[in-house]
Amino acid sequence: MWSFFSRDVSKDFQYEILDKSSCLSDDVIWTLHKAKKKGTGEEVTVFVFDIKSSNEVQLELARSAVKRLKTLRHPSILTYLDSVESDKVLYLATEYVEPLYEHLSTHEDQQRELYLGWGIFQITRALSFLNNDGNLRHNNVNIWSVFVNNAGEWKLGGFEYLSPELELPVKILPSLEKYDPPEKSDFSKQKQITKCSTDMWGLGCLVWEIYNGPLPKKTSLKTIDRIPKSLSSVYSELVGANPGNRPNPADVITRGRRNGGFFKNELVDALLFLEEIQIKDRNEKNRFFNALTPHLDHFPQHICQQKILPQLITAFEYGDAGAAVLAPMFKLGRLLNEAEYQRKIVPCVVKLFGSNDRATRSRLLQQLEHFIDHLQPSTVNDQIFPQVANGFMDTNPTIREQTVKSIIHLASKLNYNNLNVEVLRHFSRLQSKDDQGGIRTNTTVCLGKIAQHLHPQIRQKVLISAFIRAMRDPFPPARSAGVLALAATQQYFLLSEVATRILPALCHHTTDPEKVVRDNVFRTIKGFLGKLEKVSEDPALRESMEADVHAATPSLSNAAATWAGWAVTAVTAKFYRSQSDTVKSSPHSTKLLANKPASLEQPSSSSISTTTSSVTSMTSLEQDKGGESVSDYDDHWDSDNWGDMEAGKPNSTMEVRGTDGWDTEEWGSLEEEPESEQNAESWSTDFIPVNELSRDPSSSNLSEHNSLDHSASGRLHLQTKGEAGLELASEENRLKREEKKIQRQKELEARRVQRQTAGPMKLGARKT
Repeated sequence: MWSFFSRDVSKDFQYEILDKSSCLSDDVIWTLHKAKKKGTGEEVTVFVFDIKSSNEVQLELARSAVKRLKTLRHPSILTYLDSVESDKVLYLATEYVEPLYEHLSTHEDQQRELYLGWGIFQITRALSFLNNDGNLRHNNVNIWSVFVNNAGEWKLGGFEYLSPELELPVKILPSLEKYDPPEKSDFSKQKQITKCSTDMWGLGCLVWEIYNGPLPKKTSLKTIDRIPKSLSSVYSELVGANPGNRPNPADVITRGRRNGGFFKNELVDALLFLEEIQIKDRNEKNRFFNALTPHLDHFPQHICQQKILPQLITAFEYGDAGAAVLAPMFKLGRLLNEAEYQRKIVPCVVKLFGSNDRATRSRLLQQLEHFIDHLQPSTVNDQIFPQVANGFMDTNPTIREQTVKSIIHLASKLNYNNLNVEVLRHFSRLQSKDDQGGIRTNTTVCLGKIAQHLHPQIRQKVLISAFIRAMRDPFPPARSAGVLALAATQQYFLLSEVATRILPALCHHTTDPEKVVRDNVFRTIKGFLGKLEKVSEDPALRESMEADVHAATPSLSNAAATWAGWAVTAVTAKFYRSQSDTVKSSPHSTKLLANKPASLEQPSSSSISTTTSSVTSMTSLEQDKGGESVSDYDDHWDSDNWGDMEAGKPNSTMEVRGTDGWDTEEWGSLEEEPESEQNAESWSTDFIPVNELSRDPSSSNLSEHNSLDHSASGRLHLQTKGEAGLELASEENRLKREEKKIQRQKELEARRVQRQTAGPMKLGARKT
């Protein structure tokens, strides 16, 4: 019975005390220990006071500190959690902190000045709260009474001598006498003591110790070499001999927050805004978040991770921060480990994908590459992809285009149905029906990039049909994308398909109205012919060249990863304001195309920076590959999805809309004209602008003959009779031959058009 009442109450303390973490020197009566909360494992700090080895006066000071800390609540004052006293020891549990001296010794940040400004501001704010709002005097401000938590916030502690009286207390530790203001020993100045003069002297001592280390003696305060110039004037007032001239802490804050003041910097501005974000309007929040992202690189990492990021997440979840908060939030998310990312960021991401706000969805799709690696496949398929898929049907071209590009990042995590059924269904519709040429182009590009993730059977059925469809697009860059896609995914095609489907389709485009397309076609044809020629010389190579056709994880999976990076860059707003890339021609432009004589048209002069290195090297890409390949290709694969890509009019007769210009670096801008043609060394570079109208290549020959005719007739009048007769005869014969050649080209073109408009010939029908 008696053992129950006499048991040690410290055993009921809800915190498990661990090893001693730091000694607060001889200037304090406590020892500091790391601890964790029983049950949750939350990290805390426990201040331990040994009652048995201390006197009664020290015990009263410790009890006073616990009492005061228990009743004070302020963002810049140490947070009290719990306390317990037994016959042997007094425990004080607070938030997890470390002494300021130890913190400054271990955190040598490049942004030290910004950080020190924030720390001194917080302590000054705490003293303003005590002196002005609480009418209290701390009486013990120095480097040993300041602590720092995980978020980099400076907290004021050491409340052993806190008092409402103006009289200076007697400190029982001799080592603390160096922090006493001069008026303590000068009775003539004690009448000038104000409610904040003592603590302002202590703040001056703290400032000196921050830049110089622990104060050895009072006279060292005169050395101000290391104190910043923006702080030196205020510091001189803080340690002035006359207590009546020392400033109020509120005045110190006001002066420091002015332009050029020590408390006026990007870090302090950002953290103060986040503390007051609930009272800011939406426009202020948007401006702040848009400007915050570039500044994050200059802020200390522990403040970004533990202070700013939680504030951003809270602003998103419970405020109206909107899409502007996404960029800084995802940038700081990289600082988290995987467990923290799953706990803090992923729930926000899932919630964001369900937003109906277009700005939010657009920003989210743009930032997808920064967080996709942290998402589990089950989360992507069940919660994210259904929301992303809605973007394929959005009426805003920007959302549709960004949704298409997002599949590049999502493909590796999508299941069979979402990738091989849903995505391809949307791609089929966008490639054939979307009114934006850039979106049709990027759909082809993205299909080539995700080819490695498609199921082998689906891949074999879809790719050729889809790329040949792209080659029939009236938008020239879309046709080039189809050609280049065939070259980049060549390892997924059977050689029989190359010979019977791909090469015939490519040959149709050797007479494409655009030189850009023709150049790509010829290079691609050379590459495929090189493969067929090698197999013809050595049939044993067929097996290795077709090894990836049915492989679930192709050995050349990276072949499509970089082939057309130029086409997947963002389509800018300028692109969407342009009306020159739509499939449907305006009545005016259609009329111009129909009425303009062929003899007046000129061939396109656009070119592309390309080379044959990528395609001609295709024959060497299949080396060192093995495995058996059995074709299960179905020639009558569902025509409702990708359609019969070999049927229809050839490009020579189709109407091609003009463009306002094609950007040399990205698929975005269509309104900038190039100053000169380029010839680079990579076939996977961007397109440059094409002419406004696609012209008949044969018209250039006729123009050349007309000019030649005039020049020839002019020369005949200057020659002698004999020479004129001979040259006239030869010139007339040459012109006749050229005219016959042109006439025959026109007859062949007319027959080709007639055959295709008439449809396929029936068996037994007579040829007219």
